[in-house]
Amino acid sequence: MRTLLSSSVLLSLLLTPTLGAAQAERPRPRARDLGITFGGQSGPLNAITDVPGVEVGHTTLISGQGRIEAGKGPVRTGVTAVLPRGKANVGEPVFASTYALNGNGEMTGTHWIQESGELNGPVMITNTNDISAVREAVITWAVKKDLAWDLGLPVVAETWDGMLHDVYGFHVKPEHAHQALETARTGPVPEGSVGGGTGMVCHNFKGGIGTASRKLPESAGGYTLGVLVQCNYGSRRLFSVEGVPVGEELPDQRPCFLGSQKPGSPMMQAVPSCDAKGAPSKVPNPFEGAGSIIVIVATDAPLLPHQLNRLARRVPLGIAKMGGLGENYSGDIFLAFSTQHLKPPTQAHVANVAVLGNDRLNPLFAATVQATQEAILNSMLASDTMTGADNIRVFGLPHDGLVKAMKKYGRLKPAAPAPATRKTAKP
Repeated sequence: MRTLLSSSVLLSLLLTPTLGAAQAERPRPRARDLGITFGGQSGPLNAITDVPGVEVGHTTLISGQGRIEAGKGPVRTGVTAVLPRGKANVGEPVFASTYALNGNGEMTGTHWIQESGELNGPVMITNTNDISAVREAVITWAVKKDLAWDLGLPVVAETWDGMLHDVYGFHVKPEHAHQALETARTGPVPEGSVGGGTGMVCHNFKGGIGTASRKLPESAGGYTLGVLVQCNYGSRRLFSVEGVPVGEELPDQRPCFLGSQKPGSPMMQAVPSCDAKGAPSKVPNPFEGAGSIIVIVATDAPLLPHQLNRLARRVPLGIAKMGGLGENYSGDIFLAFSTQHLKPPTQAHVANVAVLGNDRLNPLFAATVQATQEAILNSMLASDTMTGADNIRVFGLPHDGLVKAMKKYGRLKPAAPAPATRKTAKP
């Protein structure tokens, strides 16, 4: 993972209230570490990479501070790559389908997925204005691998990071996408302010990349399902965790700007100034419900495209449980794929594929809803407070406040043992 981090912005980040040097070195707890499970049994990594063959890579771009200078920064962005069959088999398609709850966003290449029922190549996620650079990068990367025809309609999704990032500076270049592809790996997935999620805001807290998985019992097939989200949606007042109105319990520490000079962007003029604890809770928030969320669902269950569409359509149930409404200015776009092999035997034209009966899909529906919720919360738990463009500050979800709210409503279970290995984002 590449991080471009100037010494000046490092100093700025270390001085933010919730990011000290000691804390930056400690692993950030995930939902299960706090006793929040959303039901179901997770895979060993509790990540999309629990699905065999799936690889994830990030390139994180962080530099500059202070006022926006278009084209110069501050930069708080990046790109994330999800490879359904890893780099070794990137040219082999998978069955896939997409669904949009609300279409105020973009995911390129979806028409061919819906037409053919197949996804060819990686799924890339970045910010709204850098889709073209990332799309170009996938094609040039494919040309080098002699896969230009196979990967000719790249899938690139976006969410808007203009609150914290010089979004009109077009900072993501093809080489950044190449690096995310080349560094994609199996194993633990870095979460929070990394890759495409670097500058994202979720339920008015700092958001970003999150992941989770579910392992079905053998009686339900023993299949694995994993979810990865880029979380940049939602209002604070509706934010809910396992039925607990966390947003109502944590109304303070909303996005605000430091100093006396208001943000220069017309879209950010309504952001209030920070006080000692952040913007007062009574200040109207101009961004309630705005933003987007991209969700990728992977499974090794043998599903056909129309069944994967059914999985993708269950993602909004998980988002709704967290307080999302698919509001007007939110791009809520989802993609589901199955990693069962589709390639015909050598010299053959017919592939033999398996199919799980529709009457056996309910456990996968439940897994999708559960893992979506957990991935969303993991994205927030992994994200520290960030100060970005025009000195706008977005606060990280306070872990102690979340735990207190969950205990108040009797919804906290004993914390799970910490996993042996875990990757966390470092500034």
